[in-house]
Amino acid sequence: MPKFRKKPVEIEAVLYCGQFNTEIRPWLISANVQCKSDHAIIRTLEGDMRCEVGDWIIRGVKGELYPCKPDIFAATYDPV
Repeated sequence: MPKFRKKPVEIEAVLYCGQFNTEIRPWLISANVQCKSDHAIIRTLEGDMRCEVGDWIIRGVKGELYPCKPDIFAATYDPV
């Protein structure tokens, strides 16, 4: 079976700690993110996704937002 490697792409991400500092990350002001008391809901093309405290919120190459669990984030991304 052929193998493929993911292209290196720089993304923006913020660690969700229950609230947002929108002055630092203005792209979090979006109708796609709804903050609740202990989590956030992010509307994606795949449907609504729950973001827990400690998860990362990633802004993709086309501006899309989605949550990522910390272990997956650490295995996939390095600081630039």
